[in-house]
Amino acid sequence: MESFNLADTLEEDYRESIEKDNESWAEPQPLQSHTAAAPYPIEALPERIRQAVEEVQDFVKAPMALVASTALASLSTAGQAHIDIERAKKLSGPTSLFLLSIAESGERKSTCDSFFSAPIREYEKEQAERVKPLIKKFNAEKSIWDIKRSALLESIKKTVKNGGSTVDIEEDLLNLEQDEPRAPLYPKLLLLDETPESLGSKLATRYPVAGILSSEAGLILGSHGMNKETVMRNLTLLNTLWDGVVFEAGRKVAESIRVEGARLTLGLQAQESVLRVFFDRAEGLARGSGFLARFLISWPESTMGTRFFTEAPDNWPALTIFNNRISDLLNMPLPIDEEDQILCPPIICLSNDAKAAWTRFHDTIESGLPFELGDVKDVASKSADNSARLAGLFHVFLHGPQGVVSLENYESAAQIISWHLNESLRFFAEIGLSVEDINTTRLDAFLLDYCRKNNTDKVPTSQPLQYGPVGLRKKSALEKAVGKLEGLERTKMIKDGKRKIIAVNPALLEEVSK
Repeated sequence: MESFNLADTLEEDYRESIEKDNESWAEPQPLQSHTAAAPYPIEALPERIRQAVEEVQDFVKAPMALVASTALASLSTAGQAHIDIERAKKLSGPTSLFLLSIAESGERKSTCDSFFSAPIREYEKEQAERVKPLIKKFNAEKSIWDIKRSALLESIKKTVKNGGSTVDIEEDLLNLEQDEPRAPLYPKLLLLDETPESLGSKLATRYPVAGILSSEAGLILGSHGMNKETVMRNLTLLNTLWDGVVFEAGRKVAESIRVEGARLTLGLQAQESVLRVFFDRAEGLARGSGFLARFLISWPESTMGTRFFTEAPDNWPALTIFNNRISDLLNMPLPIDEEDQILCPPIICLSNDAKAAWTRFHDTIESGLPFELGDVKDVASKSADNSARLAGLFHVFLHGPQGVVSLENYESAAQIISWHLNESLRFFAEIGLSVEDINTTRLDAFLLDYCRKNNTDKVPTSQPLQYGPVGLRKKSALEKAVGKLEGLERTKMIKDGKRKIIAVNPALLEEVSK
């Protein structure tokens, strides 16, 4: 009599059920897929910048685009005050950049910032010590001036009350107003969680150059200054700063502000969920106002899970060269108009060859607006401007605030801006999808990648729950996504005892292997 083995019987039943499942697959339906990012064009960066980026990325192991963007944000912060760029006759403006990296928390942007912003922080520290006696002197002079002004105003009141003439006192007051002490410029370039209102005030009254470099863009985009009632005014301020034109705003309580000649860099990282909340709160104004169009967007693939430990190098030769050059730029005198204390950067032009290349780039983008760039017309319309800005920053980094921008520097900049434009296409194509649709497309990509790497068509649900995209690491979200894929005949949920397994339609794996 043959012995009965329950384990063998269950295994045989399981195999038979799987074979039946494989036979019952229908044709898989197409899915709006998550388009992978193209490799960052690291070779396009000027050598001294590229080598520093590669050196930091080799240690930090953050996405290359994220590392490069932090380097460019530091360069923009340091260089934006020293030149404006002329793209064509009657077309000139700042070299300031707005950069936005879309990534989950933990992608190490703060670590990258700490490497590339080190010379800026050191400069701020040195300047804080330098201005201490100047601030003390100003405070004393301002106190004396305030007393004199109050005395003159009181004297006018008494004279008027007594019926006397105030002509001489009024003249003294007018002369005193001309001699009001000016606060010394106090370089505080790195700002973190400024609301747009406080940012405008600081640029107008304390120092006309700043960079907001933050791994938590929600602190800025989600601030009370970005609430429903004030978002338009504050987006207008940020747009105006990027444009380099005058911004004026009245206030109900405090003194109105006028921001003229200021330069601002934004180097932000935001989670996709934070951006969604911001978009909802802004009710279309984020794009409708042109705010997002000004950004160089990157949406790199995460490197989490591959960042295995390595010891820090003893020396950082490339980063040292980069940071020394940033220090040189910071220590150059600001081109300030002494009379009205307004920043007046010299205008640098494109060389003839670079101007011709800029024109070709501009016209290529323009011709694509009705077609492949139709979904990002707003971003594309700023791309030629951004390409000139970045070329100007490369020039000032390499040569200082004189000469003309070379064809080599312009072409390098145009290549990088083209990459960012494609990133905008990817991002805005998906941000319009619902969260559930995005989870579905990302689960689909994760399953296909897992099957390809492991030569299988079965994926335990523990894999996406532990290692999948962040939005799928909850059971309820995963089940919804699997359900949508099942409806498209792309997957099936099967059971192996107590384990749940996601089976992938073999036809999809045949497509992947082709």
